[in-house]
Amino acid sequence: MIQNETRLRVADNTGAREILVIRVKGGHRRRYAGVGDVITATVKQASPQGSVRKGEVVTAVVVRTRKSYGRDDGTYIAFDENAAVLIDAQNNPRARASSGRSPASFASATS
Repeated sequence: MIQNETRLRVADNTGAREILVIRVKGGHRRRYAGVGDVITATVKQASPQGSVRKGEVVTAVVVRTRKSYGRDDGTYIAFDENAAVLIDAQNNPRARASSGRSPASFASATS
């Protein structure tokens, strides 16, 4: 679960390395974000050669969370870290490449 003030790794090649969540989009009472949810964040660490600068306010979509979540087939999935991909105003990725990582654990659901 991602909420305000959560730091996330950036899983693309825009130049941003770490972002801090400012707002979870989707309503004024929305507190938590999961995989696939859109957030507004500020860049906390960035590489000098990247297109994104430190302090810039960006929009991103969460792609990995440490908190496990259930899939429709009854399995649960969790990752080693929280990560996001930066998007533009049309909800398209700002980068040309995204780094994918395998899940940390799979567990069967007890039904």
